[in-house]
Amino acid sequence: MIIFVSIIDTKNKIKMTAEIEKFIEIQNNIDVILKNSPFKMSYIIEKSGIKKPTFFKKLKEKRFTAEELLTISKTIEPRKWHNETKEEILESLKRSEEDIKNGRVHDGREVMKQARLRLEKYKNENNIY
Repeated sequence: MIIFVSIIDTKNKIKMTAEIEKFIEIQNNIDVILKNSPFKMSYIIEKSGIKKPTFFKKLKEKRFTAEELLTISKTIEPRKWHNETKEEILESLKRSEEDIKNGRVHDGREVMKQARLRLEKYKNENNIY
């Protein structure tokens, strides 16, 4: 029994060490991660809740807190639907129904038009043909 507990404790320490190392890696490379993100920096800053000058200072010094990095991560890497639980999907559908009832909707044609315009602008800015 003591050996079993020791093995589990060792595995937990190894896992914890790996997680801390990953945190440090993200912290040290956050500028590259954000640069390669498909989102604009202004959007990421807005979603982070950090004031713009403070955000850039933290970015330069690479000193975001774990909570701030988690918020940024959730912004630039939203969860995929296939990872959602049944309860989360039902809650999302409920919120969607409330949005429809309260008129928080957009015309599909207009959404597609705006998406096409953004795509064309992106292609032109990045010389993609």
